Amino acid sequence: MSIPYVRANNKGEMSIDSVGTFASVLGGSFPSSNKPILDIIQDLDNAVKSQHPTVSQGALSNVHGDWYEWLLGIVAWNTFVTKSTPFIAFPMPNISRFDCATLYTPELMEMIGHLRQEVSVSGVGLISSNPDFVIIKDPDIAQISLPKPITAITASTIALLENAYSHYIGKCEFEKIRGYLATKSSLRPDRRLQIPHEGSLMKALYVHLQTRLWITNPEGIKYYAASCKVGRADISALRTVATHSITTVSSQPQAAVDHVFQVNSLQEAEDMFDIILRP
Repeated sequence: MSIPYVRANNKGEMSIDSVGTFASVLGGSFPSSNKPILDIIQDLDNAVKSQHPTVSQGALSNVHGDWYEWLLGIVAWNTFVTKSTPFIAFPMPNISRFDCATLYTPELMEMIGHLRQEVSVSGVGLISSNPDFVIIKDPDIAQISLPKPITAITASTIALLENAYSHYIGKCEFEKIRGYLATKSSLRPDRRLQIPHEGSLMKALYVHLQTRLWITNPEGIKYYAASCKVGRADISALRTVATHSITTVSSQPQAAVDHVFQVNSLQEAEDMFDIILRP
């Protein structure tokens, strides 16, 4: 019996079963390391259309980000466990489900909460989306029951991968979070605007904590971006300056996004994580 790729939600509306489709179509195994990820996503789209020809492109586009993120998340995990990198990258939920600032210890989270309160008093908001991945230094993975490495793609593996970040809630000291990664299967102009805004704000929060903790020579925090296709206009837009770094003459201007990677295969994903998960 085939798995239905489109299901009714609790409101009776039809939506794509992104996890079921992903695990079923990929057959429990990895695609070729050099197969373009855009082709993999097209295979997934075609599978859904074969069952539901009237599915809209908008509905399909809404799950492309999840599929891209899961492929990269698997590669990130496998890079960590097979190459013994000192950092690991975990996917995170969106801001409606989780506040990434709560990864920090209660002391640091209190400082961020105080900043948000002071900003609110001034009549403005400190609002951001969550980065797609958090990069954690020297992670303790004892409680994470993912295969080491992941060799088959299943719904249960995706569930474990998506939940891995939760083991670090309230446990990250100031230097424990090395940085963040934004992943977009495609870069439309509106997505290009979101990424540097997010990077700039994450770096500003880091500097705020540095100041509150009186740390004079911090390691710094990184913010990366990856997409299946990256052009010169994308690189130019994403390399905009982090606004906090040009507010005083004593600060060195920083880019909101430290590096933009074109990642359109599992091999390119491995190459990227080999760079950003190293010291």
